[in-house]
Amino acid sequence: MSHSFPPGDAAAVPTDVPVAGPPGQPPSEQGRFSRTLTTPKIVFIVVAAAAPLAAMVFTVPLSFALGAGPGVPALYLCAGLTLLCFTCGYAAISREVRQGGGFYGYIARGLGRPVAVGAGMVAVVAYNAVAVSLVGAFAYFARDVAAAHGLRLAWEVWAALGLAAVGVLGYRHVELSARALAVFMVGEVAVLLALDVAVLVERGASALPAASFAPHQALAPGAGVSVMFAFASFIGFESAALYGEEARDPGRSVPRATLVAVLLVASFYAFTSWITVGAVGADRVRATAAAHLGDLYFGLGDRYLGAVASTAMQLLLCTSLFASWLALHNAANRYLLVLGRDRLLPGRMDALHPRHRAPHRASVVQTAVGTLVAAVFAAAGLDPFLNMSTSLLGLGTLGIIALQALASVAVLGFYRGRPRHWWRTALAPALGAAGLVAATVLVLANFPVLTGTSAPLVTSLPWLLAAAATAGTGYALWLRTARPRQYARLAGLPGPTDRIPAQAPPPDPSTAPPDRTAPTSPSR
Repeated sequence: MSHSFPPGDAAAVPTDVPVAGPPGQPPSEQGRFSRTLTTPKIVFIVVAAAAPLAAMVFTVPLSFALGAGPGVPALYLCAGLTLLCFTCGYAAISREVRQGGGFYGYIARGLGRPVAVGAGMVAVVAYNAVAVSLVGAFAYFARDVAAAHGLRLAWEVWAALGLAAVGVLGYRHVELSARALAVFMVGEVAVLLALDVAVLVERGASALPAASFAPHQALAPGAGVSVMFAFASFIGFESAALYGEEARDPGRSVPRATLVAVLLVASFYAFTSWITVGAVGADRVRATAAAHLGDLYFGLGDRYLGAVASTAMQLLLCTSLFASWLALHNAANRYLLVLGRDRLLPGRMDALHPRHRAPHRASVVQTAVGTLVAAVFAAAGLDPFLNMSTSLLGLGTLGIIALQALASVAVLGFYRGRPRHWWRTALAPALGAAGLVAATVLVLANFPVLTGTSAPLVTSLPWLLAAAATAGTGYALWLRTARPRQYARLAGLPGPTDRIPAQAPPPDPSTAPPDRTAPTSPSR
């Protein structure tokens, strides 16, 4: 990264100190994030956010028991194809918009600033809700796994240890998080692949039953519930766009990482759930999953890999939850920073550590929020998983899926009047939007199933997202009238209009009238 200074000032401005530009403007080349992330590192971050092992242990058994039973693998594949359509448009716009901001930045360019500010506020609520939900999930299972091996500590102790570790890693440069997430992700994927191979070796072709893809199984009663759980299992992969300002080549790394992440996660979920149907039996998988739920995969690990591997799976479940927590903590931090940059949140959020080049203040704020929520649940004597984790995870999942749907619509808006590809920027985002709107409706309709409770306090949580969207949109409309200069700079847009106009072709010099004011060269 090169830097240039006025004569005599080169020694006066250290190159390692962040220097912010005007509010709302994208960061200058000097003084903001270090561009060190490559495509593989971004893939590790976003796949870890999806928590493959935790999703298989918690979500898939519920989908078998309450949803389509043996048809679950087909519905995971359908969800993956829908998100692949979403990714085509998402990747296309990420090549055009290379600054950070994720949904906020893309929606601003496709649907205008007011909608984008509302979406940005929803993103803050949703990503923070998922991150805080993982405080409870990690503490709950770390307590149980440790107790099974003789170490008995209260869940509050595990929550405090996790908050400290995530807070420190989030305070440091994202490279450190990427290395830790790579180790955790490889471990959790490896143990599940080992289980898949063991089942294939023992059962042969019967490990891949054709019944899972029979239409009458995939469309069986409860299919909507399975579709909802399938989309919920992908949460986090879309966060690659938040690292555009930290990627070495954002025009290539961000779209590639997003595409690779959705392909890896979709194929992994579909294949492993298919193997699970073969291991248990298509005619027994629904009843077996209902009887065992979270212990289903540990039982399969005991049977096919042995007790040592099953113990390793329990430990890796804890690291999977920790990795997802860390990845989503980093994602939420970047939303806080970008909205602080535009003064939609306190401007102090728009700060990077002078040495670590990380959004350290945002990390401290989010760690404090997680600590406060955990303390409230602990003081009330509530369960960290059944009360704290499931309710907040349901809230965050709904918000992120709704934002994915809105982002697909934004892609269509961005390319209206611009040169577009019939698939990448037209049909694919339209199909993705349709599928994601349907998924949003399914999550809303089945919110008590997703959260595991019908308590009115929990079932009313989606209104928080509606309130955030309304408040953000209303505030942007007020800014347009009361503070037009600040409004004009929101999301780094280049002018005062709500939409970036299509680029006009340059004038043809051969048809331009002669410039009568230009000086003529003296004849020689």
